[in-house]
Amino acid sequence: MARRKSARRQQMERMALYPLDWLEERSGLVGGVRYFLFRKVPGDTNWFHTLGSATLTAFLVQLATGVILAMYYKPDPNSAYESIQNITNDLWGGWLVRGMHRWGASVFIILMFMHMGRVFLFGAYKYPRELNWIIGVLLLVMGLGEGFTGYLLPWDQTSYWATVVGININGTGPFIGPFLAQFLQGGTYINADTLSRFYAIHMLLIPGAIFALIGLHLYLVIRLGVTSPPWSKEAAGTGPLEPVPTNGSRAGLVTPRPRRGANG
Repeated sequence: MARRKSARRQQMERMALYPLDWLEERSGLVGGVRYFLFRKVPGDTNWFHTLGSATLTAFLVQLATGVILAMYYKPDPNSAYESIQNITNDLWGGWLVRGMHRWGASVFIILMFMHMGRVFLFGAYKYPRELNWIIGVLLLVMGLGEGFTGYLLPWDQTSYWATVVGININGTGPFIGPFLAQFLQGGTYINADTLSRFYAIHMLLIPGAIFALIGLHLYLVIRLGVTSPPWSKEAAGTGPLEPVPTNGSRAGLVTPRPRRGANG
């Protein structure tokens, strides 16, 4: 027999839940978060499906460490290198934050490639998830752009000449190559404007685009569901199929179903 809650306890619970109720009534965010966390996924998912979450975690680490570094970094040719040395050698915990940001960039790129490899091998780029695949490719391009623009910021010999090589490679592209190289350099050669331009692209332009694309990417993942592994019976079209209500919409648009064979 369940015990009834006391009036005092009920009152305390209402007081504790009031902020959430207030937010839910005006925005619906609580219900959306609850649906995101407790939505149904295939029972045969495995550790390969965590590569997307790992990539998102790596991006959030880059975001947090990048904000901290931006508080002490000076995007000026006369002060950039000294500010990096100050962060690494003088600032408490600066070596750790810079190390996490520096090596985390490589981890972020590696995880993106691994995640895209999993999506390709599992066939998760096929109908109706083609748009999400395209968004993932754009995210990969943006991530590579973050790595390229951030490499110049220490303003040492290695970053300077590596950027020279990278811009020259871009400049050899057809049609827009020379214009792209001149845009990145802020002129005909690398100068103070180049550093400011790379800093603005690295801190504002690309992160904003990544934020928007990640939001759309997650929305489509939630809307279309998770793809079963290729060795799954349902993915192979041999498992039991249950009728899926379409509510008048196109069959398979929101909940893709495996295709039966001619004798299935």
